[in-house]
Amino acid sequence: MSHLAHIALIVRDYDEALAFYVGKLGFTLVEDSYQPEQDKRWVTIRPPGAPANATTILLACASTDHQARYIGDQAGGRVFLFLATDDFARDHAAFTAAGVDWVRPPATHDYGTVAVFADLYGNLWDLVQFAPGHGLTPHS
Repeated sequence: MSHLAHIALIVRDYDEALAFYVGKLGFTLVEDSYQPEQDKRWVTIRPPGAPANATTILLACASTDHQARYIGDQAGGRVFLFLATDDFARDHAAFTAAGVDWVRPPATHDYGTVAVFADLYGNLWDLVQFAPGHGLTPHS
């Protein structure tokens, strides 16, 4: 069976990205290893509480001017990533306390409760708690 192993997120600097995702959002650092043949690091993270086999985010440091132009705009100004939670109020409060920049306040829709935040580069993320029968929850 096929599955997504990693999603690349272009970053300016590994350490500043880790400070945001691990330090502010509480993501888990899965791997941070130097790749001497390419003179880069292989840095992967996953959301807190995600299973060990979950898709990871590969923090990919831009290595050309062309790549650097997409830092913070990987989805052309649309929400790029969707962080599902089982407790919206808990995570929204924790992210707020950590200084996360909320672009759109919490709102409740038929599919669930959602708020939009910007990461340290400006990429937009949904923090979403799906209602039963929507998103990642089993359909009844």
